[in-house]
Amino acid sequence: MSALEPRASQRSAPIPPQPQGGILGSAYRTLSVGMISVIFLIAFEATAVATAMPVAARELEGIGLYAFAFSAYFTTSLFGMVLSGQWADRQGPLRPLTAGIGAFAAGLALAGTAADMWVFVLGRAVQGFGGGLVIVALYVVVSRAYEERLQPAIMAAFAASWVVPSIVGPLASGTVTEHLGWRWVFLGIPVLVVVPLVVALPAIRRTASGPVDPDAPPAALDGRRIRLALGISVGAGLLQYAAQDLRWLSLLPAAAGAALLVPAVRGLLPRGTYLARRGLPSVVLLRGVAAGSFIAAESFVPLMLVTQRGLSPTLAGFSLAAGGVTWAGGSWLQSKGRMAPYRERLMVLGMVLVAAAIAAAPAVLIAWVPVWTLALAWAVGCLGMGLVIGSTSVLLLKLSAPEEAGANSAALQISDALANVVLLAAGGAAFAALGGGALGAAHAVAGDTGSGSGAHPGAFLVVFLPMAAVALTGAWIATRLHADGTKTPQTQTQPEPEPGPGLGPEPEPGPAQA
Repeated sequence: MSALEPRASQRSAPIPPQPQGGILGSAYRTLSVGMISVIFLIAFEATAVATAMPVAARELEGIGLYAFAFSAYFTTSLFGMVLSGQWADRQGPLRPLTAGIGAFAAGLALAGTAADMWVFVLGRAVQGFGGGLVIVALYVVVSRAYEERLQPAIMAAFAASWVVPSIVGPLASGTVTEHLGWRWVFLGIPVLVVVPLVVALPAIRRTASGPVDPDAPPAALDGRRIRLALGISVGAGLLQYAAQDLRWLSLLPAAAGAALLVPAVRGLLPRGTYLARRGLPSVVLLRGVAAGSFIAAESFVPLMLVTQRGLSPTLAGFSLAAGGVTWAGGSWLQSKGRMAPYRERLMVLGMVLVAAAIAAAPAVLIAWVPVWTLALAWAVGCLGMGLVIGSTSVLLLKLSAPEEAGANSAALQISDALANVVLLAAGGAAFAALGGGALGAAHAVAGDTGSGSGAHPGAFLVVFLPMAAVALTGAWIATRLHADGTKTPQTQTQPEPEPGPGLGPEPEPGPAQA
């Protein structure tokens, strides 16, 4: 659409002759199959590990550290995203992608062989760092290797890669955990990573290796951004810790975490992101609002079904399975070329669907409401997420000059992951304060016994209703994705100067399926 045309510097760059055909045409087949396989394995790991985690925590006598096994992944992935963005812009995406897959596999192996819970958490942290490197590097590959008309299609294929894992992952993981042990859920995946690595890397080397301009001197890594990335990771971890330990002393790590996050977020995200400034800042903000509100709410759905309606953990997990199909359907819909002129309207509609699904979910707290209504509502919400997440990825690449694709992709993923951490922490704290118990312990109880945790129904309401309100603000943000009164979109992602004491607003809470 005209309001979202690439900026002048991007339009003037030399464009090599583009091959015809789709993402599975002869020119792209090997690259597409390899990258889709990588996403498939990451998706399978995410769904399978969540099923095996309670058993691992119980066997390692680490129920008290259960929540950190999740948050460690998100916090280190934030650092990996920033590093990957700079690395890819400087030397191309091949090296960070290779290093990321290696770290991802190494983290799985470390967790699978852990003898105590702290080593297990360390393995999850290494895995998260690798995941952060991989996801940003893949975005850069898409921006450089695929012509613009094919970028929505490959993003839709990434989303479709989640369908089978979201349905099969919990069942496969449960079967392996029961008959072979939880460790094989972690140890089996690194072996499978070798195949897509062998397939994808040669194609990436041919199409997207090296810097954008091979004749330009390589830019040095931005030390300030690396320090800010470290600050955002540590700050997010401190906030997560404080949210899980509701005591007055927890205010100290919470304050320290906020002090680290504020300047880091202001420096790493596009200027004006948390003011919903038109153009790229609103695209980045919308990604965080959508993913953060949805994932924070989804984390409590199985727990609510287990504790309030008496479902087994397996059945509770399968209540979300249809969402993988509708998510892929929404992503496929936004990828169609004839939908491009209506992309912003689709994103507004998507956020309305997400907000409605989150608000409708706690209706199953009423005894006479059928449980299947939640599955239906969540499928509708996943349809909205497919429309929004795929579109934010497409718009980000459209609004980014080639030399900025890495940094801007990192900003999008940071918004995604940071909103996950912040909104999960806020939801967990509210849940615990109103009688839900510690989030990690409650999940562990549900995963361990399949029985109730004693959570009061009102504790779920204070999670779902605020998250629905956050999602509804996303519908307004989706109206601000075009540049303010001009034909040239705003793509600048210059970091703001570090604020002094008392300067600048605090970031609004506001990141995937992984």
